[in-house]
Amino acid sequence: MAPGTPDWLLERIILGELPSAPLAAARARLEREPGGAARLARLEADARRTLERHPPAAVAAEVARRDHRARVLAEATRRAESQGWHGLSLSVPVAASLALLFMSAPEEQPEPSASPVPLVVMLDTVRIKGPPRLRVHRQGAGEPELLDEQARARRGDVLQLSYVSGGRRHGVVVSVDGRGAVTLHHPATLAGSTELGPGDAVPLAHAYELDDAPDFERFLFVTSDGPLDVSAVLEAARVLARQPSEARTRSLPLPDTLGQTSFTLEKVR
Repeated sequence: MAPGTPDWLLERIILGELPSAPLAAARARLEREPGGAARLARLEADARRTLERHPPAAVAAEVARRDHRARVLAEATRRAESQGWHGLSLSVPVAASLALLFMSAPEEQPEPSASPVPLVVMLDTVRIKGPPRLRVHRQGAGEPELLDEQARARRGDVLQLSYVSGGRRHGVVVSVDGRGAVTLHHPATLAGSTELGPGDAVPLAHAYELDDAPDFERFLFVTSDGPLDVSAVLEAARVLARQPSEARTRSLPLPDTLGQTSFTLEKVR
């Protein structure tokens, strides 16, 4: 008994990947086989369902997004190495094929805190102009205190961060502390919008309570005219955090096309 049409050939028939004459011959042979037409119908139905779940436009957009992230992180690696950060590398997830793209597990995203620190209401209404920057207020018994760069702070201080966009349309705010921990402040999650509000200092949605990490707490504000890849900024912050002696002053290893500014507090006990 002659063997039936193998599955790999069935797939090529469905996809039309054979020249016209061999394709016609393969279809004719398949129709003569017992159950051949039913096998073909099942595979065609599976192919339709796959296309419905993963439309070509959505697949192309996801591939483009991952390619963009890979290029951003590759540039970050290049900058880190050029600045003498030898021995450090950025993890660059790259989708090698559509099969890997859909077999990979979904990326975990940080959830908002179950009990976030309430927003600190600030009473000053001074109009602020100039380049992008951060402002930090500390909650106290009375009106919130506007802190200066390098101000002293301690565990339990409740801080309200605000940003001045300086005309930039998008931004990400992260912090690095003396223990090497990295925290995302804006947006609240990896999937959140990086769009910035215009005009005066815009407070973030929640205040932030300092923990017992030693030495310093540094807030970094990355800005751009276009949407930012939050995960790429976080990865760059993690690279910086691996060298605490550098984390106080160095810029994040990100492309020069992005703006950066920071605000550092000195931690005391």
